[in-house]
Amino acid sequence: MKDAPGISRLEIAVSLQDAAWTDRLEDLENLAGRSVGSALAYLQSRSLAEPMKGVVEISLLFADDATVAEMNQAYRGRSGPTNVLSFPNMEAPHNVEVLGAAGGLPGDPDAGPPRLLGDIVLARETVLREAAEQEKPLQDHTLHLLIHGLLHLLGYDHESDAEAEEMEALEVAVLADLGVPDPYRRRPAMTPGMISEEN
Repeated sequence: MKDAPGISRLEIAVSLQDAAWTDRLEDLENLAGRSVGSALAYLQSRSLAEPMKGVVEISLLFADDATVAEMNQAYRGRSGPTNVLSFPNMEAPHNVEVLGAAGGLPGDPDAGPPRLLGDIVLARETVLREAAEQEKPLQDHTLHLLIHGLLHLLGYDHESDAEAEEMEALEVAVLADLGVPDPYRRRPAMTPGMISEEN
């Protein structure tokens, strides 16, 4: 996993609700670590996020469409599945403020408890279908959606054109660091709702 500057430990809790994910993708933990670690490192190295110190936690759930459809209805009032859902930790401020909150390295007397950024949930059938329709490798599309979900946890959004352009540019840059081609190059720039997830 790519370490993010200032973070003593990045903990990613990976849960597998739908075991069929492993039929198509191996080592989901590594995939998750690469995407999240690279995105955090990219943001912090370019001063787009204040350095986080101490332990940072993120929870990932690899689920099926039915589970995501239930969550989508319960938390967003929208029917049907979506590719990715993000649930930021609502107990802390978002974006730069949460990233710059007090905290220290383990053993530091000023170190607080681990900082939970939130939860990201992916829907297997929807992700598979999109990857096929967009003629992208499943691993590349999954990396993209994990980065997209993380950006939502950090307070980024795509409600306006300007927000969408900023978020898309960050996704493209982080994916380039991972050797993944620009996921938008075959289609128009992201417009609000192009990636169907919202927190």
